[in-house]
Amino acid sequence: MTHPSAHENEPHFITRSGWLRAAVLGANDGIVSISSLVVGVAAATPSPAAVAVAGVAGVTAGAMSMAAGEYVSVSSQSDIEKADIQREKQALENEPDIEHGELVAIYEQRGLSRETAKLVAKELSAHDALGAHVRDELGLSEIHAANPLQAALASGATFTVAGGIPLLAALLAPESYIIHTVLIVTVLALATLGYLGARIGGAPVGPSLVRIMGWGVFAMIVTAGIGKLFGISV
Repeated sequence: MTHPSAHENEPHFITRSGWLRAAVLGANDGIVSISSLVVGVAAATPSPAAVAVAGVAGVTAGAMSMAAGEYVSVSSQSDIEKADIQREKQALENEPDIEHGELVAIYEQRGLSRETAKLVAKELSAHDALGAHVRDELGLSEIHAANPLQAALASGATFTVAGGIPLLAALLAPESYIIHTVLIVTVLALATLGYLGARIGGAPVGPSLVRIMGWGVFAMIVTAGIGKLFGISV
């Protein structure tokens, strides 16, 4: 059955929030961390070989770290969600009247009258009591449910692709222009990421650009400064 929509040409983007968050995180971390690494190495020892070794190692280790980190953290979130759902299921079996009262109170707090709240709670409970409590009491839904594998793949893949951009720029640049080239390419990459992230998520482009570019440039400046100050790669 097709449901009518008041904005058929402007769909909701909330269904993309899970993988988009992980993808933007991975891409941003890839650009910033590899750029910072390359700039730090080049500031201390502007050797193409040193930059290449550090960059490749950084992309490889970073992608694996991002993927593993996302999988572990989102798995922890998923475990919490499953545990809460199990507790709710047990409570519905042991104390159905109390749970029904909680549902009524929730709907009253959302603006329904007492009688309407009772009716809604009764009909939703008759249809799917656990689903109603999971959605309205715990605030969980299929859209927001944690997906560890999806987050890991999105974050690891985007880190690799995005991290390869400043690395490739460093490898193709003349030795004396590595830092300048990487900085320029990185700013452009961050701007592109901010634009794409906002467009894919249906959010304003301006704040996304300022946020991503601002923090990215700041990280590179600090890293380059440390590398130059101590004469070591960081």
